[in-house]
Order: sequence, then structure tokens, then C-alpha cells
Amino acid sequence: MPPAIATLIFGLGILGLFVLDRDDQPRTSKALWIPIAWLLIAGSRMVSQWLDVAPALNLPDQYLDGSPLDRLVLTGLLVIGIVVLLQRYRKVGTLLRTNGPILLYFFYCGVSILWSDYPEVAFKRWTKALGDVVMVFVVLSDPYPSAALKRLIARTGFLLVPLSVLLIKYYPDLGRAYDAWVGTPVYIGVATDKNLLGMVCLVWGVGFTWRFLQEFRDQKHARRTGRLIAHGFVLAAVLWLLIKSNSATSLACFLLAGGLIAVTSLPTLVRKPAIVHLFLGGVVVFVLFGALYGADASIVEAMGRNLTLTGRTELWHRLIGMVVNPWFGTGFESFWLGQRLDALWSQYWWHPNQAHNGYLEVFLNLGWAGVASLAIVMVTGYRNVVRTFRSDPDAGRVRLGYFVVAVFYSLTEAAFRMMHPVWILFLLAVTDVPTVLCEKQNAQRHAVKTTSAISLDSRPAWGRADVLGQRNQID
Repeated sequence: MPPAIATLIFGLGILGLFVLDRDDQPRTSKALWIPIAWLLIAGSRMVSQWLDVAPALNLPDQYLDGSPLDRLVLTGLLVIGIVVLLQRYRKVGTLLRTNGPILLYFFYCGVSILWSDYPEVAFKRWTKALGDVVMVFVVLSDPYPSAALKRLIARTGFLLVPLSVLLIKYYPDLGRAYDAWVGTPVYIGVATDKNLLGMVCLVWGVGFTWRFLQEFRDQKHARRTGRLIAHGFVLAAVLWLLIKSNSATSLACFLLAGGLIAVTSLPTLVRKPAIVHLFLGGVVVFVLFGALYGADASIVEAMGRNLTLTGRTELWHRLIGMVVNPWFGTGFESFWLGQRLDALWSQYWWHPNQAHNGYLEVFLNLGWAGVASLAIVMVTGYRNVVRTFRSDPDAGRVRLGYFVVAVFYSLTEAAFRMMHPVWILFLLAVTDVPTVLCEKQNAQRHAVKTTSAISLDSRPAWGRADVLGQRNQID
């Protein structure tokens, strides 16, 4: 099939997905398109890369400058996002007051710029990292935050997943790369390498698994069949891309998080979070046992990897030996710059630019203080996830899924970093969303039955916001 015709067919198909998933109630804010644009860039390539005007990154010093075009685009999105938050200052103020651990972590990241060897570069990257928080707050301060999250996942997934299939099959110059040693094709889709394509499949595969099971259980929704077709199609494309990308980490995390969402959808487990604790505890013990006492060769090789995790363990030992300040690190996003990058590129032909371990990456840049701050975010975030699961299992499932993805994906990939989809969805999952002031005012204006009020108050913030918004529209 000629690429032009394939593009037309895929374009109509993507439009069909949007139509099948369309839902006019509730109406989310048009500002939702800002985080959608941000996540589309984070999940694929920078604008300069799509336009083929990105600076070459063949030399370590080229990492210091970046692309002026990308800087302009991201700064524009960031500024617009801040303007939206200023208009929602009451909700945002409540979010800020109830999410101290997240603010503390990013505050420490900002302070660490002071001891970076490249403070100007570190400051630019910290500003970009704040963009992730701004986008998360734009979603969660929406009048209907639960619906906003659903549409964020759907609208970005409807574009990234089908376009990856299109590029791989009909635009090999864009959708494929080639192994430097043996010349075999490597499938990258809308991403820049196979691991990032696997990550795209992981993030949106988990989201569409949640949406598909949600629609499958909803027997009364008028658009149920259309949504099942749309979400099922994307899930099938995700599975095909996971096989093509050959990313073992993404596949394992998808099976774990997707299986967790499916299991917690069973009616007998909805009100028993203790079983979820036991399940996750068992997985953690299994992983730690493998890390401390050596992974079983048959399991690792069955996933297509060797016991060094494709050279990762050798790199980890080398990186730990380069640490100068274990307490405070090298400064925010400053380790992979200058002489350190020169030394690593001279030793490794594949030119690493990350530690391939999220926890080690935080340690290199922020030291033990940064690791401790991140641990606080994870512990308090898990508490928020469990609290949501107890009161609103449907919202809790996807939050739990993305929490698990971040925890385990970061064992072999550096996911706790700026503009990484796993990190962005992790922040969405762990952020505490209380009942905001405007929702309380709406509740006071509209009289409801006592039983309805009790049921409403028992919902988590996402569910309460949606119900209140729907009542406002009906009234």
C-alpha cells in the first residue's frame, strides 16, 4: 500500500477512535489540551526532531545547549499552563498545601542547582521539570479531574499508538532504526529508540487496559460498544508494538500492572486492599531476592536478556565508582555532563546518557538526600493511592497501576526524570486531591438528599468532583 493512502486510512481510523470514545458529559476544560500536548511531546520526540532540525548529539558538549525551538515550544506550554493555574488559584492553593512531599522534592532539586558544575543548564532542566508538575496540576484542578485523566490517556494514546504502527510499516525512515553492529532493523515508532517505544506501549497499555475493563463492567452505558471497540483496538496495537520493540522491562511491567488492574477489578477484592498489599509485598520480596542473591538465569534468559541485564550491571558499578559527593550528588540533572560524560563515552561504544536505573539516577544527581526525598514521595503517595482504592476502587486501580509501573520500571530504566511519561503518570497517581473550595461551594448551593450527601462525601476527590460537576450541569 502506498504511504499516502496508508496515511489517509490511518488518519480516518484515528478520527474514528475519537468519535467512538466521544462523551459530551461531563465537559472538561479546553485547557486539558495543554498537558495533552506536553505528554505527546514527552511520549514521542521533540518538535525539532520531528522537523529534522535538532542539533546533532554526537559530542558530549552538545548536550549543554539543546534546541532553541524546543525551548520555545516547551516554555510556551509552561507559561500557558501557569496562566491556567493562576485562574484556578483556590484549587491550586489547596493542592499545594496537601502535597508537601512533592513540593519538598522539587524544592530540593532546585536548591541542588547551587552546587552543580553547570548551574545554567541545571536551572533550564529544573524549569522543564516544573512543567511536569504544572501539567499534573492542570489535569487535577480541572472541574472534572477523573474525566480529565481518562481523556488525557485516551487522546494521547489514540495518536501515539496508531502513529507508531503507521511509521513502522509505511515510513521506515522514521519508524525504524538499525543495529549498529549487525544491521538488523530496530522498531522505534514515534519514539527515538526501541526502549522508549516499549515505554510508550507500557504507559498507554496500562491506561487502556483500565479503560477497557471499566467499559466492560459498565453494562448500561449508551456508548459502551463503541468504546470497547476503540480501546480494544488500541490494546491490540499496543501488544503488537510490544512484540516489535522487544523491550523486556516494558513487557514485564505491563503484565504486572495490567494484571493488577484486572485482579483488583474482581468484586471480591474491591473492598479488600489488604490482599493488594500482600500481592505487592510478594512482588517486592521476589525482586529484592533476585537483586541480592542473584537472578535465576532461566527467568532472565526467557525474557531475552542475560544476567548483566544487557550490560546495565557493569555500567552501574562504573557509575557508583564515579560518585564524589554521595550525600548531595552532582546537582539536578548534572551528572551526565562535561568530563564525566566524556569518560563514559570513551569507555562505552553505545554512549550512555542515563544510568538505566531510576533510583541510581537520583542518587547520582541528588545524592542520598534526594533518594530520601523521593522515598518520602513514594511512601506518602502509596498511602494516597490506597486511600483512593478504598473509597473509589475504579480510580484507585489506575493510580495503583501507574504507581507499580514507576516503582518496577525504574529498576532498569531512569524514569524519575523530567518529561518522562512514567514520571508524569506517577505524579498524577500519587498526588493527593482533596475536596477543593469551589466544589464545597457548589455542594452548599445545591440541595441534595442526606443519603446522597453521605455517599458523595465518601468518594475520593476525583469522584466527588465529577458528581458535583454533573449535578451543576443538570441543575
